[in-house]
Amino acid sequence: MKPNVLSRGLRLVLGWAWLGAALAASAQPVTVGDDHGRTVTLPRAAQRVISLAPHATELIFAAGGGERLVGVVEFSDYPEAAKAIRRVGDNKAVDLEAVAALKPDLIVVWRHGNARRQLEKLGHLGIPVYESDPRRLDDIPGALERLGRLLGTSAQATQAADSYRQQLQSLRDRYAGRPPVTTFYQVWRQPLKTLNDEHMVSDVIRLCGGVNVFGKLEPLVPTLSDEAVLQANPEFMFAASMGATHSHRPVDSLDGWKRFPRLTAVQRGNLFYVNGDLINRPTPRVLQGAALICEAMEEVRGRR
Repeated sequence: MKPNVLSRGLRLVLGWAWLGAALAASAQPVTVGDDHGRTVTLPRAAQRVISLAPHATELIFAAGGGERLVGVVEFSDYPEAAKAIRRVGDNKAVDLEAVAALKPDLIVVWRHGNARRQLEKLGHLGIPVYESDPRRLDDIPGALERLGRLLGTSAQATQAADSYRQQLQSLRDRYAGRPPVTTFYQVWRQPLKTLNDEHMVSDVIRLCGGVNVFGKLEPLVPTLSDEAVLQANPEFMFAASMGATHSHRPVDSLDGWKRFPRLTAVQRGNLFYVNGDLINRPTPRVLQGAALICEAMEEVRGRR
């Protein structure tokens, strides 16, 4: 019996030692650079966090900090636990009084979704603000690791980042050297819009061996004419289907292109839809969307 008693006692001592070390680490000041090069310093790991973008909510959960979230914006629907967190507005309009009342010690924002004027007002609250804006597939693991440092959850964040890197490399290895597929991504039908090569969606297209036919255009979200698409004559066309972020408007259907039967994508039945939240949110789930698009491109190659 004595060895068991000693063993339990040793485990208890080690457990308390680990907890003490974790608490000591969380009490230390932490400094990281955000995605726009701004330095964010906290006196200790964040305990009460507000996320003002759905993708940031996902990243925080993936980095192990979901329990620290006290406020989020609309369409923060993943993982399931995010749905129960208090709403403080949406991407464009934030209830600043509600934000202040929640007494956060960190606010995570997205410059392209949160209105600049509101970001300036947030700055006046004196609460540290971290700007989350991963632009490339390779940016996501670093984003997880930086958030992990801010939240005091580096172990979980590092594990998530390593898993992501492995999955990304697996996809690269699988589709490297595949014959190119000229591709058009339809963001919006009226007016007709797409994304250029600076957007992460184009990173996904390249990963799968595709070529964005409008990748060189400016700005990030170019407006097009039907004639431009007909002239580019892509072999593969895809659009976003329903996701939480798209549920407030109908799907921008590709069916209208069927009136142009000489369009290669139409002629070969290469019109594809993917859940918008899997490709438009810069989170680990983007690799799920990428895998679906890569599989679709393989079908496209098989129809030649």
